[in-house]
Amino acid sequence: MAVALLAALGGALWLAARRFSGLRGQRRQGGGDPGLMHGKTVLITGANSGLGRATAAELLRLGARVIMGCRDRARAEEAAGQLRQELCQAGDSGPDATDGQLVVKELDLASLRSVRAFCQELLQEEPRLDVLINNAGVFQCPYTKTEDGFEMQFGVNHLGHFLLTNLLLGLLKSSAPSRIVVVSSKLYKYGDINFEDLNSEQSYNKSFCYSRSKLANILFTRELARRLEGTNVTVNVLHPGIVQTNLGRHIHIPLLARPLFNLVSWAFFKTPLEGAQTSIYLASSPDVEGVSGRYFGDCKEEELLPKAMDESVARKLWDISEVMVGILK
Repeated sequence: MAVALLAALGGALWLAARRFSGLRGQRRQGGGDPGLMHGKTVLITGANSGLGRATAAELLRLGARVIMGCRDRARAEEAAGQLRQELCQAGDSGPDATDGQLVVKELDLASLRSVRAFCQELLQEEPRLDVLINNAGVFQCPYTKTEDGFEMQFGVNHLGHFLLTNLLLGLLKSSAPSRIVVVSSKLYKYGDINFEDLNSEQSYNKSFCYSRSKLANILFTRELARRLEGTNVTVNVLHPGIVQTNLGRHIHIPLLARPLFNLVSWAFFKTPLEGAQTSIYLASSPDVEGVSGRYFGDCKEEELLPKAMDESVARKLWDISEVMVGILK
């Protein structure tokens, strides 16, 4: 019994020490020139919670004007109010910090109609767009379809962002040098692009379909980088690591296992701010000026599996995606 208690105590102390050091690291990551993004407009999808909210908070602190593209307008307005208050309390606010620097717009990536309406409004109102961050995502949900009849994970994670990016390319090009940042996942390794069943009507596995959508994000990024050569618009893709967000709300954890899961996630999962660091880096750092078509993790370039670099698959996926979302050549 004594040995077990000592082991438990030692484990708890180790976890506490690790967590404390992680928090210190998180505070260090919060550094940076407050004026680095001054004068730049950034659009972040899914910016009301998790990675998107943390990314928005830091880019605001760096001086950016941030547009939050969110499905639930009420939740987005609430998050925006909290961000404004946090910015003022931190003493980082200028005269415009609570007036015009943070804009909320409704965007439902599960609806091509909503994406088109959002882009039409944005193009009418915004003279420039310096950074687009495709952050929003759906994770391992039960089989459902988008408004347009696409499997939800493929529809939101890939097709919604595919249409959004294409409709905003003109504005990004006229604002160059500009950047596109795509949030993927290491889980892309377990996915494959099955052109015979992209809509998962023959079979559905929620884990596989999430991985496929994240592989599609990478293939899309690499093909887009090829098409954007010479435009001074760059596009890069990243994996944030395992992060404590509400993205896993569809994952069922048995009641008895929840305390252990909560302890493990507290000790080993990244906080949203830690997970957002690579998005922030790719959106703002001078180190990646002119870098395009690359895959990053922890603010460093990483290698991809061959299936994520298959140019023929990337081009075919692009062509099929154009048809699926109704883009005419």
